[in-house]
Amino acid sequence: MNQLILASSSIYRQQLLKQLGFSFISIKPNVDESQNPQERVIDLVKRLSNDKANAIATDHPSAFVLGSDQIAVFDEQIIGKPKNFNLAKEQLTNFSGNTIEFLTGVSLVCIEDGLCEYHLSQVSVKFRHLAELEIENYLNLDQPFDCAGSFKIEANGIRLFESVKSDDPTSLQGLPLIAVNRMLRKSGF
Repeated sequence: MNQLILASSSIYRQQLLKQLGFSFISIKPNVDESQNPQERVIDLVKRLSNDKANAIATDHPSAFVLGSDQIAVFDEQIIGKPKNFNLAKEQLTNFSGNTIEFLTGVSLVCIEDGLCEYHLSQVSVKFRHLAELEIENYLNLDQPFDCAGSFKIEANGIRLFESVKSDDPTSLQGLPLIAVNRMLRKSGF
């Protein structure tokens, strides 16, 4: 049986993929994640997902390699990971009462089988109107400084939302498992 490799060092993606019950290993791809001039976000997410999968597949041509990338967008700007309390507070203050979009791409590549599939999952997150103290309390609780959008959906972040619209709830965590499961089944894995 072919090996399954997750082209990521993300603990969030690893935890998600474990839910499907497959045995896999994780390898961090060495990919430049810079946006090219004039590159649309939807094209960037696809390119990065494909580049990550192909970077690992090149050294493991018989393996099934999953590459994924997620980009959050607010007010037509890409939202980065805040890295600290103050930037996270600023992000959540700006998001209060507004909607942000998450685009999560996933690619499945197996060079030996000539397989290269891609799926895009989009999620809209509508935030409630948040008070300053509520934001501060949340940030102290979850410390989501390594998460785009400054929240952890898998922890207490759900308390910040008015609504979430998605075709796959796991894509908000960084890996759309419905699509991954479908792609792996279709490939014969």
